[in-house]
Amino acid sequence: MAAATATAATVLSLATALGASAATPDAAPSAPAPAASAGGVTDPYSPAYGHPYRHGAVPTRELNTQMHRWEAQTRGARPTQSKTLSYGGGVDGTGVTSGGAEKVYLVFYGSQWGTQGTDAGGNLTFTGDPKAGAPVVQKLFKGLGTGGEAWSGVMTQYCDGPLVAKGATSCPAGAAHVLYPTGGALAGVWYDPSVAAPANATAKQLGDEAVRAAAHFGNTTAASNRDAQYVVLSPTGTHPDGFNTSSGQFCAWHDYNGDPYVGSVSPYGDIAFTNMPYVMDMGTSCGQNFVNAGAAGTDDGYSMVEGHEYAETITDQNPAGGWTNTTSRTYSGQENADECAWISPGSAGGAGNVSTTSGSFAMQATWSNDTNRCDLSHVTVG
Repeated sequence: MAAATATAATVLSLATALGASAATPDAAPSAPAPAASAGGVTDPYSPAYGHPYRHGAVPTRELNTQMHRWEAQTRGARPTQSKTLSYGGGVDGTGVTSGGAEKVYLVFYGSQWGTQGTDAGGNLTFTGDPKAGAPVVQKLFKGLGTGGEAWSGVMTQYCDGPLVAKGATSCPAGAAHVLYPTGGALAGVWYDPSVAAPANATAKQLGDEAVRAAAHFGNTTAASNRDAQYVVLSPTGTHPDGFNTSSGQFCAWHDYNGDPYVGSVSPYGDIAFTNMPYVMDMGTSCGQNFVNAGAAGTDDGYSMVEGHEYAETITDQNPAGGWTNTTSRTYSGQENADECAWISPGSAGGAGNVSTTSGSFAMQATWSNDTNRCDLSHVTVG
């Protein structure tokens, strides 16, 4: 709480200092850059400033604009910065999801989701899901790796293991790569109504729920969790880690239980998880209608934001042992999806619809080292 208060105060003071030139992003610096917070983040508008466990945090669209404006005003003129990702050397022997096929477990956290039902496609539905997001995220992960979709191909260029040197920007022959999720990435769905989801769940509470989910699914060994990730989906009206509050202008983030800033204990090995709020509560700020107009775009943000976190988890499973930006001051610490967030459809590297056998989903591009750009599709590597 103290960190959040300090962050808000810093942002307010800088916003005041920068306000006079806010409409001119190329203006000369008008305020000094603050000291880096824990985790090395210097941008006070970043959702991770003062919250180092918020890896791959998706800022709201408005905050994203402020972040870029602050960067331009405080850094001044400088050469173009590289977005190249490099390998972090792994944490607990894990850099990327490379031991086998990706396994995504969806955890609908809290009794506020309401009464459970099933749609014609076998997807869980809930009476407490006013925007009908639950079936969308289930169909998304059923569909990845089907119908020839090439969005997943971008991530297959990244690798880990003993053959990959820390700091590497490409993969050597024989390295273990992220696999293409042939036939779908969804491994299980669990509704946990045993308790009401907290109004403002802490990072530890979210991590603890992911550990409980691992037990529920029978993943009680480190080996069974090596390629697993748990998406903790909070219900509408809740504010996990301050989501949709003055100190939580983000849409989602990911981490793993072993991060000391999370502090969740797992007897089942490392547990990778995502804090996935009910982003529809923030409307266009978290992506509603970003790609598709009208009713078709109501849940654009749900698929885009969760796709963002999924892509970052499989390329940086135990942060920051996987692939992040360490070559550039501007993009320092960012993961593959961070570098391509909120690029408008139709622009180079922009978001768009990805077609699968289970439907078409609004998705953002992710960074590709080997093409040096944000790609929405890519050949499968390995």
